[in-house]
Formats: sequence, C-alpha cells, structure tokens
Amino acid sequence: MWEDDWSDHMENICGYLMKYTNLVTGWQYRYFVLNNDAGLLEYFVNEQSRHLKPRGTLQLAGAVISPSDEDSHTFTVNAASGEQYKLRATDAKERQHWVSRLQICTQHHTEAIGKNNPPLKSRSFSLASQGSANSPGVQRRPSQNAVSFFNVGHHRLPTGKRVPIMQPDHLVDVREMMSQAEGQQRDLIRSIECLPASGHLTSLDQDLLMLKATSMATMNCLNDCFHILQLQHASQQKGSLPAGTTISWLEPKISLANHFKNGAAQNFPAEINKAASVREEQSIAEPCQLTREPEEINPDEELEDICDDKEDDLGAVEEQRSVILHLLSQLKLGMDLTRVVLPTFILEKRSLLEMYADFMSHPDLFVAITNGGSPEERMIRFVEYYLTSFHEGRKGAIAKKPYNPIIGETFHCSWRLPKSSVATEAGANCSAHSASEQVAPPKDAEAQAEPDCYTVKFVAEQVSHHPPVSGFYAECVERNMCVNAHVWTKSKFLGMSIGVTMVGEGVLHLLEHGEEYTFSLPCAYARSILTVPWVELGGKVNINCAKTGYSASINFHTKPFYGGKLHRVTGEVKQNVTNTVVCRVQGEWNSVLEFTYSNGETKYVDLTKLSVTRKRVRPLEKQGPFESRRLWQHVTESLRDGDIDKATEHKRALEERQRNEERLRAETETPWCTKYFLKDGDGWVYHKPLWKTVSAAQTQQTDSN
Repeated sequence: MWEDDWSDHMENICGYLMKYTNLVTGWQYRYFVLNNDAGLLEYFVNEQSRHLKPRGTLQLAGAVISPSDEDSHTFTVNAASGEQYKLRATDAKERQHWVSRLQICTQHHTEAIGKNNPPLKSRSFSLASQGSANSPGVQRRPSQNAVSFFNVGHHRLPTGKRVPIMQPDHLVDVREMMSQAEGQQRDLIRSIECLPASGHLTSLDQDLLMLKATSMATMNCLNDCFHILQLQHASQQKGSLPAGTTISWLEPKISLANHFKNGAAQNFPAEINKAASVREEQSIAEPCQLTREPEEINPDEELEDICDDKEDDLGAVEEQRSVILHLLSQLKLGMDLTRVVLPTFILEKRSLLEMYADFMSHPDLFVAITNGGSPEERMIRFVEYYLTSFHEGRKGAIAKKPYNPIIGETFHCSWRLPKSSVATEAGANCSAHSASEQVAPPKDAEAQAEPDCYTVKFVAEQVSHHPPVSGFYAECVERNMCVNAHVWTKSKFLGMSIGVTMVGEGVLHLLEHGEEYTFSLPCAYARSILTVPWVELGGKVNINCAKTGYSASINFHTKPFYGGKLHRVTGEVKQNVTNTVVCRVQGEWNSVLEFTYSNGETKYVDLTKLSVTRKRVRPLEKQGPFESRRLWQHVTESLRDGDIDKATEHKRALEERQRNEERLRAETETPWCTKYFLKDGDGWVYHKPLWKTVSAAQTQQTDSN
C-alpha cells in the first residue's frame, strides 16, 4: 500500500483516507498522494484515476498538521492559504504514519522558504508612533498621518544583482524595527484604554476590542517571522539548518498580564534573559523521563497537610478587565478552550489532580458506604458521600480554576481516620443529623495504634495531554473498597460564561459485597466573567449498581435567567426492578442537603459544619520532580506572594517544556508511557487495583488449601 521512494524519513506515500466534505455528504473515501518533491498533498477519487488531474491539492509549506482530539483516527491538514482537509485513517497506527510523514515534508519545505526568500534588506519599513513620541527609536515627521501609520515599500533591485546575504547587523536592525512597532502598538492600546467608559466611542467598543486583539496577534506573528529569519541566517552561515531544527509558530512572547497593564512599558524579552529558576524548571525534564516505573508510596512518610491556601474571591475584575476583554475578543461561541492559555490571576493554588483528591475530604463518609446493611442503604450512603464531596473539592463557589496538569504529573496523598469516626450499620438513617455530626479525627490520631485506624490512599496521574485526561484511584484496604476513575476535561466558551464538561466514568468497588457502582460527574460553569465571577455546577448524573438493581439520578440545576436559587440539586434513589423510589434528596450542594426516606424519615446534612479530614502528603523534599506540589511550587509561591507576573513566567516555562517534549516524541515517534494507569478500552485503570490483588490473594489461598 505504501510506496517508499526516498528514505525512512522522507518518503512518498499514498493510500486511501476518509475525507470530510460537508454536513450533507459527510465522509468519503479518497485516494491521497504525498509528493515530497513538490511539497504537495493531492487526492483523487480512487487509485485508478491517479493519472488524471487531482481533485484537490494542498501546498504543505507553512501548513500545520494536527492530530484531532475527537478520536485516535482523525487528523487535520491546515494549509497556509487557509484551506483545511479533515481526514480519517483506518486506525491510530496509520494516522501516526501519515501525520509524521506530512510533518516531515512540511518542515522541509517551510525551511526551504526561509532559505530561499529574499532577505529583509530588500524591504524598507517606515514606522511612526501615532500616540507617543516616547517610543524607543521613533522620530515622528509632521507629514505622517494615519495612512502612513504602517508603510511598507518594496525597492526594486538592480537587474542582475544578487541579494546580499543578511548579516548579523541587519538582524539587529530588524529587532530595532520590531521594538519600534511594539512601542506603537502599546501606544495604541493606551489610547483605546484612555477612552471614556460611556459615550459615542468607548474603550469597550467591539471594533476597538478586535483592533487590540489583532494588533497583539500581529506582534506575535512578527516575532515568529524574526525567528525564521534567524534560522535562515544560521543556514546561510552553516550551509544547512541544525539537525532536529523545526520551524513552528511560537507562543506569544509578550506577557498579557504586563502588556495590558495601564502605563506599563515592556520590551520584547530575549530568549537569553529567562530567569534562572525557569531554566531550573526546564532542566528537570530529563530525569523525569527516566523514572516511569510505578513507585510505592509509604504512608508513614506522609505528614498531615499544614498547607492552608484559602482562595480569595476574584471579586470585581476591573483591574484585569483589559486582559479578559483581549481574551474574549479572540474567542468564538462554542470554541474549545483546551489549547487556550488563560490569565494566571484566575488560577487556584493547586493542580487539578489535587482537586480530585480534595473530593475525598470526607473519608469517613466514603468508608462508611460499605458498612450499609443492605443494598438500598449502601446506595443511599454512596449518594450522600457523592453529594457532600463537591463542597470541598470545588472550594465552594469561588470562580478560580486549578492548574492544568502536565502530562506525567502525579499526586499522592492519604487520609488516616479512627475507626470510631466511621458510621456503622446501626447509625445509618435513624438520626436526623447523623452525617453532619460525625466527630472529627482527634489531633493525636497519628499517635493511636495502627489497628484502630483506617487508611485511605489516593493517587492521580495526568495520562494524556491532548485530549487532557486524568486518572485517579483511591482505596481502603481494611474495608476492601476502592474507586477508579478517568476524566477528560472539555472547556468551551459560552459568551459570558465558560463551561467545563467532565467526560469520563468512575467505578466504586465494594469487594466485600461484590458490588460495583458506576458514576459520572457534573459540568462546571464559570459565570459573569466580566463582572464578579462565580461558579456553579449543572447537568444530570447517574449512579448505577448492576448487581443490586439500585440506581440514582441526580440533577444539578443551573440558575435560571430570572429568579431561582443558586447551586440547587435534586435527586432520587430507586429500585429499578420495582421502579420504587426509596429516597429523595434536595438542597444546595454547597450548603444544606435534605434526604427524605421511604419510611417518612428526614435527615439534614449541613455541609458547612461537616468535618474535613486533612490529607497527609509527603514533604516537598521527598516528592518526585513530577509530583504536583513540587512541579508547581514556584507558581504557587508566586501566587501566594501576589506576584502574578512571576507566576505567569514559571507557568509558561512548564508549558513550553511540555510542548518541546511532545514535539520531540512526535518527531522520534516515541509513545508516551504512563506510570500508574493502563489504557483499558476507552478508559484508564490503575495498574494494581485492589480487586486484582484481593482476587490474587484469594486464588493463592485456595491453591494452598
């Protein structure tokens, strides 16, 4: 099927792929040919028509080849002309083959453009600041007006004269021109932001917002072009580009937080001026790649967490309004925000993996599930635990988001709780306040004898970057119970809100009873992102136990446009065979919940009074380089100090390192190896779950008998 004409790295390949045409026609099989000599991707109706004119052709120079997040078969080819092919291979292996060959061909012809294009000396730039004479190196002439704001003229070169090779001083001139352009763009932003908030022309005018976003994008594009010129110069000096060099669109070199701060003056940062701490963050990448074997965490090394990062409400976002408006001006309704870098000031001081751990902050309720005397009671107890987990996991209704985990990032912790704090069968649903009055573990719990305590261990890992998928697992060996889950967070822009869908599934295993409870997670919404941001949960989730026939349906209600309560939740537990409702629940997921049972009894759970068991975490010096708190420690420290710019710098260094490693794996076709979780169908499963170890122990015992 494949035709190899060049080498293992540069080869002309051809074969059938599915091409998406439109909503009416859908997907169609087409015969594709990659022509490395011409840098073209061509397609025909079928292989027999290959000798005819192609039905379509894409120039690959400057194109972007992107595997899709939809599935493991789809990818897109985005040409520099704006034309796009959405293609689908028969399987993941074939997709990887096409993507890698297309990327190599694209890189080759993009580099050729950098080598062969006329140097910038053949063009002259006349730049003048419209708003300020203080921009570096700018001399304004009286004759200049808005028409000559950016005037690019092309000089004709004498016939027969060869374009001279660009010398280093010419690159200095280009950098100076870019600095001048940056000053003008900054003046433009200041002029817009100095406009009144009301009247005929305001600073919030939609056209002006778009102008701000476009000018920002232009500066980023200029910086990318300068990068290509540097590669061109290097190739002319050495005869060829360095091995492994790639030309790709870079991340914005202008800090949004700095750039849109009124009155701030910032120069283009040079690559060599990165902070020493940033270089340190980048340098820890290599050791992490060498230690992918699972590590057994000793709970005795973990200490009660003394970190108390209370998150302050964002309040009114007037100080950061320009940053948010700039971001909004680039977004479209329904746009996927997975690859959008959000402002640092909205971040919580914890990773998403630690947030999943905080859902376990009531381990007494978790362990008490298996103590239920009947399938009905165990399902009700699970629903009670499930609904009480969001208050601490979401830190109330604060409109901040945790750090996006780096691929390979892990988080470990445990909880130790006295057995006396766990509700037994007798105290199940008799008391109207039994759950909210659970006694907290005493402060000297660590000094108690080990047999008097239950230990709940937790591990989470970021198993995928695109799409962003996290796996987490918790177990209590003493009670023969564990929970395994995987979550893909999909973020979308919804106008004045941001929605996050938690795609995935969790399974609670009660091995003592041979029961499995499958469950999903609700969506989260950040509302009023231009005024006083706040968070609410929404959507319907289901909990099912196939063995017992009990299920629960829970609705997280979003606030209606007019009136209505915030954070409202309703649900019911039923026996599927008889279709009998055995329990109803209503209330607010971050306040008070009311459980009404089939016998007429009612129980209230006040989440604001519910005891929280502190998790136990290893000290930073004992954590691995990819463990969440150590990985993000510089970002967290900067946020604690209120230094948003420094936090942004550290965060960007981590993200750039992740992108570089991902690019290297793609070029070398090296798959990512997870540490604790294994792919299982569409999900991820912990490598050594309790149900396997218990089963193995039982088998061994049977064999010995």
